[in-house]
Amino acid sequence: MINEVIIPCILKETSTGYIRHPIQDEMLKNREIECVGDINETLANSLIMQLRYLQKEEPKKEITMYINSKGGEVSSGLALYDAMQAVSCPIRTVCVGMAASMGAVLFTAGKKREMLPHARVMIHDPLMTDGVSGSALRIDDIGKNLMKTRETLGKILVKHTGRELSEVFEKTAKDSYFDAEEAVAFGLADRIINKI
Repeated sequence: MINEVIIPCILKETSTGYIRHPIQDEMLKNREIECVGDINETLANSLIMQLRYLQKEEPKKEITMYINSKGGEVSSGLALYDAMQAVSCPIRTVCVGMAASMGAVLFTAGKKREMLPHARVMIHDPLMTDGVSGSALRIDDIGKNLMKTRETLGKILVKHTGRELSEVFEKTAKDSYFDAEEAVAFGLADRIINKI
């Protein structure tokens, strides 16, 4: 059996009959977008395009990004992070479920950062997911690149949490989970909300 993604649709009556369109279209009209699932090139490009479109429509009006992601590709996540910082619209991030790894970095980057009561955030160092093989020089280069990425992500978390880099590195040395209250206390989030 193949798992199919169910895309909720809205049915509207018009003078020519009924039309059906994805609920995401309605959310976009309300300046709401979703960062859900694995962060990869496709998701990042889609969200960047939505951010740019909404900025063009109303350059100063807030955009809400709902995040429920276990993370994913660092390069795609950093592209989305840069776009979030570059648009003129303030971005409100809302953690629903889990914002982990690169999902946590993106959540923390919001101008307003809100969490539902049972949402969680997880931060850690970047991971090497592919098997590493090759010459000693190649492995050394991979290690240096991984440490540079660690530094980049650490500095982003420092910028948005107000913590010292040493504190961030202490937390990211392992998988560190924060419930909503702990995330607010550490500076990963601003407040807990009960309504969205």
